[in-house]
Parts: sequence; structure tokens; C-alpha cells
Amino acid sequence: MMLYCFFIFADYQNEAEVGEALAEAFQIGLAKREDLFITTKLWNSDHGHVVEACKDSLKKLQLDYLDLYLVHFPIAIKHTGVGTTTSALDENGVLDIDTTISLETTWHAMEDLVSMGLVRSIGISNYDIFLTRDCLAYSKIKPAVNQIETHPYFQRDSLVKFCQKHGICVTAHTPLGGATANTEWFGSVSCLDDPVIKVLAEKYNKTVGQLILRWGIQRNTVVIPKTSKIERLYENYQVFDFTISNQDMDKMKGIDRKYRTNQPAKFWGIDLYA
Repeated sequence: MMLYCFFIFADYQNEAEVGEALAEAFQIGLAKREDLFITTKLWNSDHGHVVEACKDSLKKLQLDYLDLYLVHFPIAIKHTGVGTTTSALDENGVLDIDTTISLETTWHAMEDLVSMGLVRSIGISNYDIFLTRDCLAYSKIKPAVNQIETHPYFQRDSLVKFCQKHGICVTAHTPLGGATANTEWFGSVSCLDDPVIKVLAEKYNKTVGQLILRWGIQRNTVVIPKTSKIERLYENYQVFDFTISNQDMDKMKGIDRKYRTNQPAKFWGIDLYA
């Protein structure tokens, strides 16, 4: 049986549309709920309203439970209403951070979702080693996943290995380095144009994107590329018929720039990674 994974984030404001599509798919017999693995995230403004936010997502998705629910960012900001994803700014144009809600409080509320049967697994996103370690210390249910930006230009080997050592699955968002979207939003440079990767892709008779995704898989990370093109979606699946040699994996290590492409400071007026 093949399990199909859906990653729907409240911040993308697409839960209602996806919910309609899922309901139709179930109704006409195109898919069964048990064949789908559905993930969404808790937005920053709902850290003090975890249960309500999860129920709101479930209502929009027309589901009884989620397979995985993630804390989107390790920060609570001013509450703007359950289910809204507004990032409130203060009078200086800086993200209005709520200092009254700890990440530990948020996590225990996430754990409550599991006991309530609303969520089967819970996880974190954009947590570094310090925050991940703290979460492991105060958790009753340890995070199943840490979803982070990682790609050939931002390999984060220490964080990846720390999570894996402690049984936390690492999911790579932005596994191709953001490509066109992050270049347009943040002016970042994509690893898709890297000459080393291009040579290796030609060696294995694969596209640059396929080579990068395979590299991520061989690091034992889960890669979740996104695309709006059907042909690219199909292409992204063609990564299980070859293996990158250890020598070439070492070559890939050599192109790490410690270069983050996702820079929300552009919108929030503050560098949360400082």
C-alpha cells in the first residue's frame, strides 16, 4: 500500500481548499483517509490557543484527526484570532513577540492534542540544537519530527545528527534551496546552479533537482520539495533508481556555505536567528 503525504500549513491559508478536495476524494472513492498522511502547523500567533487552533485546522480540512501537527516557529507572537496567520508588528514595524508564553507551555498543549485523539504525532519546526535539546528535556511525548531548512548550501550536519541521535526525524523543507520563490522573496542564491552539483547530475544522468533530492534522502532526511508543475512533480519521484557514491557524497559536503535562504526578517523587522 502506498501512503500519500499532504503538508498543509495554516500560514499558507490553503486548509479550507485542501479540505474540500479531500472531502470530494473520499466521497467518490479516489482515496481513503487511512491512505493519507496529513500534516499542518501551529502558527506563531496561536501558541496560547493550541487546542482551538488545531480544531480550527481540522474543521477547515474536514478531518477528525491529523497524522502530524508541528509548531511552525519556536516563538509566540501577539494573538490575532484563532486560525488567522497575521504576523502583528509593533509601532516600530518589528514583530510583536509575546513574552508570556514559553515553548514548554506550548509543547505541553501539543501533547494534550495527542491524548485528546486530535493528533497522532507532534513535532517541531525551525528549532536549533539548543531548543531541540530543551524540548527533549521537558517533553512527555518527544517530538517525532524537526522540520528545518537544509540543502547543499545549508547542510546543518550537527543539527541533523543531533536530532537523528535522539530519534527525531529530520524533514527538510526548502530541500532545493528555495529556487525561484526564495530568490524572488529574499534575493537568495540557489544551489541549483552550483557547478559541482551540475557535474554530478550529469554523471548520474539525472537532473540537478533529482541529484539534490537523492543527496537529502541518503542523509536519512525526509525531503519535501514543492512544485506547481505536474511534470516536475513526477520528476521529483524518480530518485529511487540510483545511489550517490560515498566519494560523491563527500564532494557534496564540500559545497556547504552555511547559507540560509529563508529570511523572514524581511517581513518581520527582526532577525530571529541572531
